[in-house]
Amino acid sequence: MKPLNDVSISGYGAYVPVYRIKAEEIARVWGKLHRKLPITEKSVPGPDEDSITMSVEAAKYAIARAKINPQDIKAIYVGSESHPYAVKPSATVIAEAIGMPRDIIAIDMEFACRAGTTAMQSIVALVASGMIKYGIAIGVDTAQGRPGDELEFTAAAGAAAYILGNGKDGIAILEGSTSYVTDTPDFWRREGETYPRHFFRFTGEPAYFHHIINAVNMLMEELGLKPSDFKYAVFHQPNYKFPLSVGKKLGFSVDQLKPGILSNIIGNTYAASSIMGFAAVLDIAKPGDRILVASFGSGAGSDAFSFIVTDLIEERRSLAPSLNELIARKRYVDYAFYAKYRGKIKVN
Repeated sequence: MKPLNDVSISGYGAYVPVYRIKAEEIARVWGKLHRKLPITEKSVPGPDEDSITMSVEAAKYAIARAKINPQDIKAIYVGSESHPYAVKPSATVIAEAIGMPRDIIAIDMEFACRAGTTAMQSIVALVASGMIKYGIAIGVDTAQGRPGDELEFTAAAGAAAYILGNGKDGIAILEGSTSYVTDTPDFWRREGETYPRHFFRFTGEPAYFHHIINAVNMLMEELGLKPSDFKYAVFHQPNYKFPLSVGKKLGFSVDQLKPGILSNIIGNTYAASSIMGFAAVLDIAKPGDRILVASFGSGAGSDAFSFIVTDLIEERRSLAPSLNELIARKRYVDYAFYAKYRGKIKVN
């Protein structure tokens, strides 16, 4: 899918909570130190943090890099599977906190880990149609994992925000995007349940690999591109192994893949996962670099995008902290503090 009019990223920002817990600390509590752990450590939201507060931080950085007045942003789409309210939007709170006007489109979105890129596609459509000049798409999650479950080792917290505009003042121009979806029961959470459930045997195939490979191949075919045309490729990262594996299956090299993989040091940030990896790449990209971004959301679907970096990248990225700077700010907690922060201890 190619927009009729140019759309570009005007500004981007990411946020990672300061707290971390090591995977070996979770394994110690649940008697799993004997097994190979999927990541080294993960980010944990503090007691005063949720998907709204993290979104506000990421959005402020994106606005700083875009060098625009937030009153000019006329749409906000927030993708998450951990909105703090069951009935009350996150988008309206974030919009007010960052200084957006009242006459805007404000929408909360859900599609598991794909929600952030789905928000981006929606903003792209609004900008390309001429309905708005700027819109902001956010992917954010605090991520839930049942105590002792495999997800508890990787389910982390973070946010990424992208301001998309009409292409005249952007740091990366969108070439096109595709989506691929099927009804795949790999991961779900019913109403009223605290933690999600998953089918282990469906997680890789036919879920993650099938959807990303199809979405990316469709995109490259439509744009007439091949893996060697890209400087970097970023994929959804539920763990460290999957993005490397799917990249290799598609024909990408390790050098193209590694700069965007964050899962080993902050975990799987769900709706923010692939677009946080994209932020890490934009922090080092040079003008002319072509970047592939592909998400995955359980249930299941994948979005794939191709962007070309412009000359404005050098000037704009220095206007907010890099992702590496945010990741370097960390304070470790033990499992007791983690369980308290995440509300895993229920008192009747």
